Amino acid sequence: MNVFLIILGVVTVIAVLMYNSLIGKKNQVDNIFAGVDAVLKKRFDLIPNLVASVAQYMEHEKSTLEKVTELRAQAMKPGISDDQKIALDAKLTAALGSITVAMEAYPDLKANENVMHLQRSLTEAEEQISAARRAHNQAVTDFNNAIEMFPTNMMASYMKLQRKPVFEITTTERQNVDVHALFNK
Repeated sequence: MNVFLIILGVVTVIAVLMYNSLIGKKNQVDNIFAGVDAVLKKRFDLIPNLVASVAQYMEHEKSTLEKVTELRAQAMKPGISDDQKIALDAKLTAALGSITVAMEAYPDLKANENVMHLQRSLTEAEEQISAARRAHNQAVTDFNNAIEMFPTNMMASYMKLQRKPVFEITTTERQNVDVHALFNK
């Protein structure tokens, strides 16, 4: 009888430790994603100022500016899922890259103090987003490993925990920007 109680106690302690570990990892992913969300919000708040400052110089890039504005509006909608936020972020990053490259062709625009300040602020936000993405991806990897590896996978299955997505670079973001094609539209 004592052996049975000892075994039951050990199994209970192991189950509690696995449960607490999984909850801790899940909460860390949620917390870090909230940090990513905060720096994305900062970027979204900078975009209208950047678009307004750049618009007058870049009439032929109007469609890119409109796309950035549209993506920002979609990302600011309440109730969108984390997966949708990740997808919108990838699209917005690509569009902002096009604006930055296009701005290089406008010496007056590059010299404008407000635009320079906005560009520095946006660069700072992009660096913060990059760091937050790396932290998020590490937390998600730890979480995904925990819910897939034995024996915590049994507890994770019981808790109905599912894999979480990581931030990934799209194929178009991996390609070099063709500046010549950008200006010969």
